[in-house]
Amino acid sequence: MNRLLNRNPYFVYIHTCFFSQLFFTFIFTVNLLYHVQVVNLNPIELVLVGTVLELTVFIFEIPTGVVSDIKSRKLSIIIGYLLIGIGFLVEGLFPIFLAVIVSQILWGIGYTFTSGSLQAWISDEIGEEQAASAFVNGAKASNLGQMIAIPLSIVTGIFMLNLPIILGGLCMIALAVYLMIYMKEEKFIPLRLQTQSSVWMNMKTNISKIANYSKEIRLIRLLFLIALFFGFYSEGFDRLWLTHFIDASPLTYFSERNIVIVTGAIQFLIVLLSFVLLHVINRSSIHQHLKLIYLSLFIGSFLIICSLIGFSYSTSIIGLISFYVIIQLARQIMHPLEEIWLNTVIPESSVRATFFSVKGQVDAIGQISGGPIIGGIASLFSIKTAIVISAILLSPVLYLLKKVLKMSRG
Repeated sequence: MNRLLNRNPYFVYIHTCFFSQLFFTFIFTVNLLYHVQVVNLNPIELVLVGTVLELTVFIFEIPTGVVSDIKSRKLSIIIGYLLIGIGFLVEGLFPIFLAVIVSQILWGIGYTFTSGSLQAWISDEIGEEQAASAFVNGAKASNLGQMIAIPLSIVTGIFMLNLPIILGGLCMIALAVYLMIYMKEEKFIPLRLQTQSSVWMNMKTNISKIANYSKEIRLIRLLFLIALFFGFYSEGFDRLWLTHFIDASPLTYFSERNIVIVTGAIQFLIVLLSFVLLHVINRSSIHQHLKLIYLSLFIGSFLIICSLIGFSYSTSIIGLISFYVIIQLARQIMHPLEEIWLNTVIPESSVRATFFSVKGQVDAIGQISGGPIIGGIASLFSIKTAIVISAILLSPVLYLLKKVLKMSRG
Protein backbone atom coordinates (compact mmCIF):
# COMPACT_ATOMS: atom_id res chain seq x y z
CA MET A 1 0.00 0.00 0.00
CA ASN A 2 2.88 2.35 0.84
CA ARG A 3 4.40 1.68 -2.60
CA LEU A 4 1.05 2.37 -4.28
CA LEU A 5 0.86 5.75 -2.53
CA ASN A 6 4.53 6.51 -3.28
CA ARG A 7 5.02 9.62 -5.43
CA ASN A 8 8.29 8.32 -6.87
CA PRO A 9 7.86 8.65 -10.68
CA TYR A 10 9.30 5.17 -11.25
CA PHE A 11 6.63 3.52 -9.09
CA VAL A 12 3.86 5.75 -10.48
CA TYR A 13 4.85 4.65 -14.00
CA ILE A 14 4.81 0.93 -13.08
CA HIS A 15 1.44 1.30 -11.32
CA THR A 16 0.01 3.14 -14.34
CA CYS A 17 1.19 0.42 -16.74
CA PHE A 18 -0.30 -2.29 -14.51
CA PHE A 19 -3.67 -0.66 -13.81
CA SER A 20 -4.26 0.76 -17.30
CA GLN A 21 -3.68 -2.68 -18.88
CA LEU A 22 -5.74 -4.35 -16.13
CA PHE A 23 -8.69 -2.03 -16.83
CA PHE A 24 -8.36 -2.19 -20.63
CA THR A 25 -8.26 -6.00 -20.64
CA PHE A 26 -11.09 -6.14 -18.08
CA ILE A 27 -13.21 -4.17 -20.58
CA PHE A 28 -12.05 -5.75 -23.85
CA THR A 29 -12.49 -9.36 -22.76
CA VAL A 30 -16.28 -8.85 -23.07
CA ASN A 31 -16.41 -5.72 -25.26
CA LEU A 32 -16.95 -7.35 -28.65
CA LEU A 33 -19.36 -9.88 -27.14
CA TYR A 34 -21.34 -6.94 -25.70
CA HIS A 35 -21.54 -5.38 -29.17
CA VAL A 36 -22.81 -8.64 -30.67
CA GLN A 37 -25.10 -9.98 -27.93
CA VAL A 38 -26.49 -6.88 -26.19
CA VAL A 39 -26.25 -3.98 -28.66
CA ASN A 40 -27.05 -6.42 -31.52
CA LEU A 41 -24.81 -4.70 -34.05
CA ASN A 42 -24.94 -6.11 -37.58
CA PRO A 43 -21.71 -6.79 -39.57
CA ILE A 44 -21.52 -3.37 -41.23
CA GLU A 45 -22.15 -1.62 -37.87
CA LEU A 46 -19.48 -3.73 -36.16
CA VAL A 47 -16.91 -2.73 -38.76
CA LEU A 48 -17.99 0.93 -38.75
CA VAL A 49 -17.36 1.03 -34.99
CA GLY A 50 -13.75 0.01 -35.61
CA THR A 51 -13.38 2.37 -38.57
CA VAL A 52 -14.58 5.35 -36.50
CA LEU A 53 -12.05 4.48 -33.79
CA GLU A 54 -9.17 4.17 -36.28
CA LEU A 55 -10.16 7.40 -38.04
CA THR A 56 -10.34 9.26 -34.71
CA VAL A 57 -6.87 8.07 -33.69
CA PHE A 58 -5.53 8.90 -37.18
CA ILE A 59 -6.86 12.49 -37.03
CA PHE A 60 -5.94 13.32 -33.42
CA GLU A 61 -2.57 11.53 -33.05
CA ILE A 62 -0.40 14.49 -34.08
CA PRO A 63 -2.41 17.41 -32.54
CA THR A 64 -2.60 15.74 -29.11
CA GLY A 65 1.12 14.92 -29.30
CA VAL A 66 1.87 18.61 -29.82
CA VAL A 67 -0.28 19.46 -26.75
CA SER A 68 1.85 17.05 -24.71
CA ASP A 69 5.08 18.72 -25.90
CA ILE A 70 3.90 22.32 -25.51
CA LYS A 71 1.65 22.28 -22.43
CA SER A 72 2.20 19.34 -20.04
CA ARG A 73 2.78 15.59 -20.21
CA LYS A 74 0.87 15.11 -16.93
CA LEU A 75 -2.12 17.13 -18.13
CA SER A 76 -2.19 15.21 -21.42
CA ILE A 77 -2.13 11.82 -19.65
CA ILE A 78 -4.85 12.80 -17.15
CA ILE A 79 -7.12 14.17 -19.91
CA GLY A 80 -6.52 10.96 -21.84
CA TYR A 81 -7.58 8.57 -19.07
CA LEU A 82 -10.58 10.77 -18.19
CA LEU A 83 -11.81 10.68 -21.81
CA ILE A 84 -11.17 6.92 -22.08
CA GLY A 85 -13.13 6.31 -18.86
CA ILE A 86 -16.04 8.53 -19.93
CA GLY A 87 -16.10 6.85 -23.34
CA PHE A 88 -16.44 3.36 -21.84
CA LEU A 89 -19.08 4.58 -19.36
CA VAL A 90 -21.18 5.90 -22.26
CA GLU A 91 -20.76 2.59 -24.09
CA GLY A 92 -21.68 0.41 -21.10
CA LEU A 93 -24.63 2.48 -19.89
CA PHE A 94 -26.35 3.00 -23.26
CA PRO A 95 -26.54 -0.21 -25.36
CA ILE A 96 -27.32 1.51 -28.68
CA PHE A 97 -25.28 1.95 -31.86
CA LEU A 98 -25.00 5.76 -31.54
CA ALA A 99 -23.66 5.50 -27.98
CA VAL A 100 -21.04 2.96 -29.12
CA ILE A 101 -19.92 5.35 -31.90
CA VAL A 102 -19.69 8.29 -29.46
CA SER A 103 -17.69 6.11 -27.06
CA GLN A 104 -15.19 5.19 -29.81
CA ILE A 105 -14.63 8.88 -30.59
CA LEU A 106 -14.15 9.76 -26.88
CA TRP A 107 -11.78 6.93 -26.02
CA GLY A 108 -9.99 7.24 -29.37
CA ILE A 109 -9.17 10.90 -28.59
CA GLY A 110 -8.26 9.87 -25.04
CA TYR A 111 -5.88 7.22 -26.34
CA THR A 112 -4.04 9.77 -28.50
CA PHE A 113 -3.55 11.99 -25.41
CA THR A 114 -1.85 9.10 -23.57
CA SER A 115 0.01 7.63 -26.59
CA GLY A 116 3.70 8.42 -26.17
CA SER A 117 3.06 10.94 -23.35
CA LEU A 118 3.54 8.43 -20.52
CA GLN A 119 6.87 7.25 -21.96
CA ALA A 120 8.00 10.84 -22.57
CA TRP A 121 7.01 11.82 -18.99
CA ILE A 122 8.99 9.05 -17.28
CA SER A 123 12.03 9.74 -19.50
CA ASP A 124 11.93 13.40 -18.47
CA GLU A 125 11.52 12.66 -14.76
CA ILE A 126 14.09 9.88 -14.18
CA GLY A 127 16.38 10.11 -17.23
CA GLU A 128 16.75 7.85 -20.29
CA GLU A 129 19.00 5.27 -18.59
CA GLN A 130 16.59 4.57 -15.72
CA ALA A 131 13.63 4.86 -18.10
CA ALA A 132 14.90 1.83 -20.04
CA SER A 133 14.53 -0.26 -16.86
CA ALA A 134 11.09 1.27 -16.25
CA PHE A 135 9.96 0.31 -19.77
CA VAL A 136 10.95 -3.35 -19.25
CA ASN A 137 9.32 -3.58 -15.81
CA GLY A 138 6.31 -1.64 -17.08
CA ALA A 139 5.83 -4.23 -19.84
CA LYS A 140 6.00 -7.01 -17.24
CA ALA A 141 3.46 -5.19 -15.07
CA SER A 142 1.17 -4.80 -18.11
CA ASN A 143 1.35 -8.55 -18.81
CA LEU A 144 0.51 -9.30 -15.18
CA GLY A 145 -2.45 -6.91 -15.34
CA GLN A 146 -3.66 -8.59 -18.51
CA MET A 147 -3.56 -12.09 -16.98
CA ILE A 148 -5.39 -10.98 -13.83
CA ALA A 149 -8.04 -9.04 -15.76
CA ILE A 150 -9.33 -11.84 -18.02
CA PRO A 151 -10.67 -14.18 -15.29
CA LEU A 152 -12.03 -11.15 -13.37
CA SER A 153 -13.84 -9.98 -16.50
CA ILE A 154 -15.30 -13.46 -17.11
CA VAL A 155 -16.65 -13.68 -13.55
CA THR A 156 -18.11 -10.15 -13.69
CA GLY A 157 -19.50 -10.56 -17.22
CA ILE A 158 -21.39 -13.72 -16.24
CA PHE A 159 -23.68 -11.60 -14.04
CA MET A 160 -24.14 -8.72 -16.50
CA LEU A 161 -22.31 -8.37 -19.80
CA ASN A 162 -21.96 -4.59 -19.66
CA LEU A 163 -20.77 -4.56 -16.02
CA PRO A 164 -17.02 -4.95 -16.85
CA ILE A 165 -17.32 -2.05 -19.32
CA ILE A 166 -19.02 0.23 -16.76
CA LEU A 167 -16.65 -0.74 -13.93
CA GLY A 168 -13.64 -0.46 -16.25
CA GLY A 169 -14.72 3.04 -17.29
CA LEU A 170 -15.08 4.12 -13.64
CA CYS A 171 -11.65 2.62 -12.86
CA MET A 172 -10.08 4.59 -15.75
CA ILE A 173 -11.51 7.80 -14.27
CA ALA A 174 -10.16 6.73 -10.84
CA LEU A 175 -6.73 6.18 -12.45
CA ALA A 176 -6.85 9.78 -13.77
CA VAL A 177 -7.67 11.02 -10.23
CA TYR A 178 -4.79 8.93 -8.81
CA LEU A 179 -2.42 10.55 -11.35
CA MET A 180 -3.71 14.05 -10.49
CA ILE A 181 -2.58 13.45 -6.89
CA TYR A 182 0.53 11.28 -7.19
CA MET A 183 2.09 12.11 -10.58
CA LYS A 184 4.90 14.64 -10.24
CA GLU A 185 6.08 16.75 -13.17
CA GLU A 186 9.20 18.59 -12.09
CA LYS A 187 11.65 18.20 -14.97
CA PHE A 188 9.39 18.82 -17.97
CA ILE A 189 10.43 21.84 -20.04
CA PRO A 190 7.56 22.91 -22.34
CA LEU A 191 8.43 24.11 -25.80
CA ARG A 192 8.42 27.88 -26.04
CA LEU A 193 5.85 29.51 -28.27
CA GLN A 194 8.56 30.80 -30.59
CA THR A 195 9.90 27.26 -31.09
CA GLN A 196 6.51 25.76 -31.98
CA SER A 197 6.94 26.63 -35.65
CA SER A 198 10.27 24.79 -35.62
CA VAL A 199 8.47 21.69 -34.30
CA TRP A 200 6.17 21.68 -37.31
CA MET A 201 9.10 22.49 -39.62
CA ASN A 202 11.09 19.57 -38.15
CA MET A 203 8.09 17.28 -38.61
CA LYS A 204 7.74 18.42 -42.22
CA THR A 205 11.47 17.85 -42.82
CA ASN A 206 11.29 14.33 -41.35
CA ILE A 207 8.27 13.41 -43.49
CA SER A 208 10.12 14.72 -46.55
CA LYS A 209 13.16 12.60 -45.63
CA ILE A 210 10.99 9.49 -45.23
CA ALA A 211 9.40 10.11 -48.64
CA ASN A 212 12.86 10.39 -50.21
CA TYR A 213 14.19 7.29 -48.41
CA SER A 214 11.10 5.33 -49.48
CA LYS A 215 11.84 6.22 -53.11
CA GLU A 216 15.50 5.27 -52.80
CA ILE A 217 15.30 2.20 -50.52
CA ARG A 218 13.16 -0.61 -51.90
CA LEU A 219 12.98 -2.50 -48.57
CA ILE A 220 11.25 0.46 -46.91
CA ARG A 221 8.69 0.67 -49.74
CA LEU A 222 7.96 -3.03 -49.41
CA LEU A 223 7.61 -2.79 -45.63
CA PHE A 224 5.09 0.06 -45.91
CA LEU A 225 3.14 -1.88 -48.56
CA ILE A 226 3.04 -4.92 -46.28
CA ALA A 227 1.72 -2.73 -43.42
CA LEU A 228 -1.00 -1.42 -45.76
CA PHE A 229 -2.20 -4.92 -46.72
CA PHE A 230 -2.21 -6.02 -43.09
CA GLY A 231 -4.41 -3.01 -42.37
CA PHE A 232 -6.77 -3.96 -45.23
CA TYR A 233 -7.58 -7.37 -43.78
CA SER A 234 -7.32 -6.87 -40.01
CA GLU A 235 -10.13 -4.43 -39.14
CA GLY A 236 -12.90 -6.52 -40.73
CA PHE A 237 -11.69 -9.78 -39.20
CA ASP A 238 -11.16 -8.30 -35.72
CA ARG A 239 -14.76 -7.03 -35.66
CA LEU A 240 -16.49 -9.99 -37.30
CA TRP A 241 -14.70 -13.07 -35.96
CA LEU A 242 -16.89 -13.40 -32.86
CA THR A 243 -20.19 -13.18 -34.76
CA HIS A 244 -18.98 -15.88 -37.14
CA PHE A 245 -17.63 -17.95 -34.23
CA ILE A 246 -21.05 -17.92 -32.52
CA ASP A 247 -23.10 -18.45 -35.70
CA ALA A 248 -20.94 -21.20 -37.22
CA SER A 249 -20.66 -23.39 -34.12
CA PRO A 250 -22.95 -24.99 -31.52
CA LEU A 251 -22.11 -21.93 -29.40
CA THR A 252 -25.21 -20.29 -30.89
CA TYR A 253 -27.26 -22.55 -28.60
CA PHE A 254 -25.20 -21.69 -25.51
CA SER A 255 -26.39 -19.29 -22.83
CA GLU A 256 -24.81 -15.83 -22.65
CA ARG A 257 -23.04 -16.93 -19.46
CA ASN A 258 -21.36 -19.90 -21.19
CA ILE A 259 -20.36 -17.77 -24.19
CA VAL A 260 -18.61 -15.32 -21.82
CA ILE A 261 -16.67 -18.20 -20.24
CA VAL A 262 -15.64 -19.73 -23.60
CA THR A 263 -14.53 -16.47 -25.25
CA GLY A 264 -12.73 -15.32 -22.09
CA ALA A 265 -10.90 -18.66 -21.86
CA ILE A 266 -9.78 -18.27 -25.49
CA GLN A 267 -8.34 -14.81 -24.79
CA PHE A 268 -6.55 -16.13 -21.68
CA LEU A 269 -5.08 -19.02 -23.70
CA ILE A 270 -3.76 -16.59 -26.34
CA VAL A 271 -2.14 -14.37 -23.68
CA LEU A 272 -0.36 -17.34 -22.06
CA LEU A 273 0.82 -18.90 -25.35
CA SER A 274 1.97 -15.50 -26.67
CA PHE A 275 4.00 -14.92 -23.52
CA VAL A 276 5.71 -18.32 -23.87
CA LEU A 277 6.40 -18.00 -27.61
CA LEU A 278 7.76 -14.45 -27.33
CA HIS A 279 10.02 -15.60 -24.49
CA VAL A 280 11.33 -18.45 -26.68
CA ILE A 281 11.91 -16.09 -29.63
CA ASN A 282 13.66 -13.58 -27.36
CA ARG A 283 16.10 -16.30 -26.25
CA SER A 284 16.68 -17.52 -29.82
CA SER A 285 18.83 -15.89 -32.51
CA ILE A 286 15.96 -15.13 -34.94
CA HIS A 287 15.90 -11.43 -34.10
CA GLN A 288 19.62 -11.11 -34.87
CA HIS A 289 19.35 -12.25 -38.51
CA LEU A 290 17.25 -10.37 -41.06
CA LYS A 291 16.92 -13.42 -43.35
CA LEU A 292 15.36 -15.41 -40.50
CA ILE A 293 13.06 -12.48 -39.74
CA TYR A 294 11.89 -12.31 -43.37
CA LEU A 295 11.35 -16.08 -43.46
CA SER A 296 9.43 -15.96 -40.15
CA LEU A 297 7.22 -13.15 -41.48
CA PHE A 298 6.53 -15.14 -44.66
CA ILE A 299 5.58 -18.28 -42.68
CA GLY A 300 3.49 -16.21 -40.26
CA SER A 301 1.59 -14.51 -43.13
CA PHE A 302 1.02 -17.87 -44.84
CA LEU A 303 -0.36 -19.32 -41.59
CA ILE A 304 -2.70 -16.35 -41.13
CA ILE A 305 -4.06 -16.61 -44.70
CA CYS A 306 -4.62 -20.38 -44.43
CA SER A 307 -6.16 -20.01 -40.97
CA LEU A 308 -8.51 -17.25 -42.15
CA ILE A 309 -9.86 -19.60 -44.82
CA GLY A 310 -9.97 -22.50 -42.34
CA PHE A 311 -11.77 -20.31 -39.78
CA SER A 312 -14.36 -19.19 -42.34
CA TYR A 313 -15.29 -22.76 -43.36
CA SER A 314 -14.95 -24.53 -39.99
CA THR A 315 -18.13 -25.50 -38.13
CA SER A 316 -16.70 -27.20 -35.03
CA ILE A 317 -15.70 -25.33 -31.87
CA ILE A 318 -12.29 -27.03 -31.80
CA GLY A 319 -11.58 -26.07 -35.42
CA LEU A 320 -12.72 -22.48 -34.95
CA ILE A 321 -10.72 -22.04 -31.75
CA SER A 322 -7.60 -23.61 -33.30
CA PHE A 323 -7.63 -21.40 -36.39
CA TYR A 324 -8.38 -18.25 -34.36
CA VAL A 325 -5.57 -18.97 -31.89
CA ILE A 326 -3.10 -19.58 -34.77
CA ILE A 327 -4.05 -16.23 -36.33
CA GLN A 328 -3.59 -14.32 -33.08
CA LEU A 329 -0.34 -16.05 -32.13
CA ALA A 330 1.12 -15.40 -35.58
CA ARG A 331 0.22 -11.72 -35.26
CA GLN A 332 1.73 -11.47 -31.76
CA ILE A 333 5.00 -13.00 -32.94
CA MET A 334 5.21 -11.03 -36.19
CA HIS A 335 4.72 -7.61 -34.60
CA PRO A 336 8.10 -7.36 -32.80
CA LEU A 337 9.85 -8.92 -35.82
CA GLU A 338 8.41 -6.20 -38.07
CA GLU A 339 9.60 -3.58 -35.57
CA ILE A 340 13.14 -5.05 -35.65
CA TRP A 341 13.08 -5.05 -39.47
CA LEU A 342 12.00 -1.41 -39.66
CA ASN A 343 14.48 -0.38 -36.96
CA THR A 344 17.30 -2.08 -38.91
CA VAL A 345 16.58 -0.47 -42.29
CA ILE A 346 16.03 3.08 -41.00
CA PRO A 347 18.97 5.06 -42.45
CA GLU A 348 19.33 7.67 -39.66
CA SER A 349 18.29 7.78 -35.99
CA SER A 350 16.89 11.32 -36.14
CA VAL A 351 13.84 10.09 -38.13
CA ARG A 352 13.34 6.80 -36.24
CA ALA A 353 10.27 7.92 -34.26
CA THR A 354 8.68 9.44 -37.37
CA PHE A 355 9.32 6.23 -39.35
CA PHE A 356 7.47 4.16 -36.75
CA SER A 357 4.66 6.73 -36.67
CA VAL A 358 4.32 6.65 -40.46
CA LYS A 359 4.20 2.84 -40.47
CA GLY A 360 1.37 3.01 -37.91
CA GLN A 361 -0.46 5.58 -40.02
CA VAL A 362 -0.11 3.40 -43.15
CA ASP A 363 -1.63 0.48 -41.24
CA ALA A 364 -4.45 2.77 -40.05
CA ILE A 365 -5.15 3.89 -43.64
CA GLY A 366 -5.47 0.21 -44.60
CA GLN A 367 -7.90 -0.42 -41.73
CA ILE A 368 -9.97 2.69 -42.44
CA SER A 369 -10.32 1.81 -46.15
CA GLY A 370 -10.49 -1.99 -45.87
CA GLY A 371 -12.85 -2.26 -42.90
CA PRO A 372 -16.01 -0.83 -44.54
CA ILE A 373 -15.40 -2.97 -47.67
CA ILE A 374 -15.28 -6.16 -45.57
CA GLY A 375 -18.31 -5.01 -43.56
CA GLY A 376 -20.25 -4.32 -46.77
CA ILE A 377 -19.40 -7.77 -48.16
CA ALA A 378 -20.50 -9.38 -44.86
CA SER A 379 -23.85 -7.54 -45.01
CA LEU A 380 -24.50 -8.21 -48.69
CA PHE A 381 -23.32 -11.83 -48.75
CA SER A 382 -22.13 -13.48 -45.53
CA ILE A 383 -19.47 -13.15 -42.85
CA LYS A 384 -17.88 -16.35 -44.17
CA THR A 385 -17.42 -14.68 -47.57
CA ALA A 386 -16.08 -11.51 -45.92
CA ILE A 387 -13.41 -13.48 -44.00
CA VAL A 388 -12.36 -15.30 -47.20
CA ILE A 389 -12.05 -11.89 -48.91
CA SER A 390 -9.91 -10.77 -45.94
CA ALA A 391 -7.56 -13.66 -46.68
CA ILE A 392 -7.44 -12.64 -50.36
CA LEU A 393 -6.69 -9.01 -49.39
CA LEU A 394 -3.75 -10.22 -47.29
CA SER A 395 -2.35 -12.63 -49.91
CA PRO A 396 -0.23 -10.00 -51.83
CA VAL A 397 1.94 -9.90 -48.69
CA LEU A 398 3.31 -13.34 -49.63
CA TYR A 399 4.47 -11.99 -53.00
CA LEU A 400 6.03 -8.92 -51.35
CA LEU A 401 7.84 -11.00 -48.71
CA LYS A 402 9.06 -13.37 -51.42
CA LYS A 403 10.66 -10.38 -53.13
CA VAL A 404 12.23 -9.35 -49.82
CA LEU A 405 13.67 -12.85 -49.37
CA LYS A 406 15.14 -12.75 -52.89
CA MET A 407 16.73 -9.35 -52.17
CA SER A 408 18.29 -10.69 -48.97
CA ARG A 409 19.94 -13.51 -50.92
CA GLY A 410 21.27 -11.15 -53.54
